[in-house]
Amino acid sequence: MRLYLLTFACVFIQMCYAQVHENVKPQEVFAVVDFLSSDVLMGRETATQGELIAAQYIQSKLIEAGIKPYFKTYLDSFDSKGKMGVNVVGFIEGNDPVLKNEIVILGAHYDHVGFGHKVANDSIANGANDNASGTAAVLTIANRIAKSKANKRSVIVALFSGEEKGLIGSKALAKKLKEQKINLYTLLNFEMLGVPFIDRDYEVFLTGYELSNLGDKLNAYTNSTLFGRSDVATKYNLFSRSDNYSFYTQFKVPCHTISSCDLTNFDFYHHVDDEIDKFDSAFMAEIINKLIPGIIKICNTYSCLLYTSDAADE
Repeated sequence: MRLYLLTFACVFIQMCYAQVHENVKPQEVFAVVDFLSSDVLMGRETATQGELIAAQYIQSKLIEAGIKPYFKTYLDSFDSKGKMGVNVVGFIEGNDPVLKNEIVILGAHYDHVGFGHKVANDSIANGANDNASGTAAVLTIANRIAKSKANKRSVIVALFSGEEKGLIGSKALAKKLKEQKINLYTLLNFEMLGVPFIDRDYEVFLTGYELSNLGDKLNAYTNSTLFGRSDVATKYNLFSRSDNYSFYTQFKVPCHTISSCDLTNFDFYHHVDDEIDKFDSAFMAEIINKLIPGIIKICNTYSCLLYTSDAADE
C-alpha cells in the first residue's frame, strides 16, 4: 500500500508539472480570429480606425489575463509615414530573483493590408490567417503563462502593427527596448498558424532554423518533431521578412518566426478570401497546446544557452 501511494504521488506530481495550464480550446482561438478578421475592422491597416479597434480588443485580452502593461499604458505608438500606428505591449514578470532579469518576447503582428482586389463585391482583406492566427496564438499562450505563474524569466507580450508597411512597428519597439538595455534571451514570433501542412515530417517550421539551436531545443523540450526546416522559407529568406528580424538586428540573439504556412499550403496570401472559413481552429489549438510546455521550458531553463550562428549575418 505504501509503495502504491508513493507511486501515485510521483505520477500526480509529474502530471501537475506537465499540465500547469488549462488546455487551449479550438473555440477560444476561433473567437479571437473571428473578431480580428471581421469586416468591422476593415482589414486592420496600420494607422486606421480598424487598427485601433483591434488594438483595444487585444488590450482587453491582456487585462482579462491579468497581464500588466510593459510601459505606462498597453498602447505604444510609433510613426507610420506621418500617421500614428500602435503596438500593444504587456509584461509578465518572472518568478525567479535572477532569471526574471532576462526577457523572453512572444510576438505577432496584428495589422493587415486593409483592402485588396475585389472578388464578388468583397474588397476587405480580412487577414484571418495573416495574421489574426498568430495574434490568437500569442494571446492564448500568454494567458496560460500569466495564469500559471510558471515563468522564471520575464515575458514581454508584443503585438505589432506596421508589419505590412515594412516591419515599422517592430523596428520601433526593438529600438526602444535596445535603448532600455533589456537582457533579451530570445524572441518567438508567430505568423500564419491557421492552416496545417500536408505530407511534411514536421508540423510547424522555424524561419532560419539552421541559424540557431532554438528549433532543436524546442523539439527536445516538447519531446517531439514539432519543428522543422522549410526549404521554401529558406529560398525566400522568410527569416528577414517578419518581425523577428527587427529584434535580431538589434540584439543578435535567437529571434525566429514560428509558422505553419510557407505559402505552398495556402492560396490566399494578401487576398480578400483570407477569411475565417479557411481557418482550422482545431489544428491551431493542438499546435498551441504542444508549444506551451516548450515555451515554459524556454522561460525556465538554467542549463541551456541559446546561440545564433554567424551565418545569420550573411
